[in-house]
Amino acid sequence: MFVGAVALHAQLDPLSRRAPANNPVTQPTLSPGILQLLQLDAQFAKETLAGGGKAFASWFADDALTLNNAKPAVHGKTNIAAGAAWNPKEYQLQWTPTGGEMGPSGDMGFTWGHYDGHAKDRNGNDVTTSGRYITVWKRLPDGVWKVALDASAEEPAAAGECCKLPNP
Repeated sequence: MFVGAVALHAQLDPLSRRAPANNPVTQPTLSPGILQLLQLDAQFAKETLAGGGKAFASWFADDALTLNNAKPAVHGKTNIAAGAAWNPKEYQLQWTPTGGEMGPSGDMGFTWGHYDGHAKDRNGNDVTTSGRYITVWKRLPDGVWKVALDASAEEPAAAGECCKLPNP
């Protein structure tokens, strides 16, 4: 996985000058539509890392929806923006797309991958959340691509690091 959010086509292995094996752009059967979605997702990630919540919200369609782990659904760009008011100096959200699919009409598709969120708790200790995400993209009538749905789920805690369920 890549650390940070940099355009996928620029990711090179510094020793071999080849794209890393897990880079989805290196798939031999990658269609131009999927490549476009992966590049959109990488740009979305790059801008969010630099600009925080305001940049994150700017990518959503007016009627978009977010579904995040254990939180109520948020509908509409205005509501998404209200909940995404984080400063990139205090919270860094990074993700890497690992795959995508384009619909047959070429105006809707989805990408998925892994994310990491980095912040500090009240005591100044590093806190990292990690998980998986899926982003559904739609092309608007003016040709601009926007996020229609963004959903995420946190990775389960490592064995022994979390709660134990009671035995029935």
